[in-house]
Amino acid sequence: MSVDTHTVRRIAALARIAITEEDAARLAPELGAILGFIEQLGEVDTAGVAPMTAVIPNHLRLRDDVVTDGGIRDRVLANAPQAEHGFFTVPKVIE
Repeated sequence: MSVDTHTVRRIAALARIAITEEDAARLAPELGAILGFIEQLGEVDTAGVAPMTAVIPNHLRLRDDVVTDGGIRDRVLANAPQAEHGFFTVPKVIE
């Protein structure tokens, strides 16, 4: 795909990027090459290829998100600076 300097200047104006004529002349073939590569990627037959989120297999290193019945109130409250009647105690901020 060919991109001319007029198109580059228009894209730059839409993006509110100030460029010179020299920049436009330099960027036109680069943008053309990028668009050509994108067209080339569109020609690849991906039928039968499952969508993926990464090119290498990876796994989360987090624990399983499992709902439990809790029952560890005292252990949780042990981390609180102040607790009372089974609840966190916070200072009053609004009178």
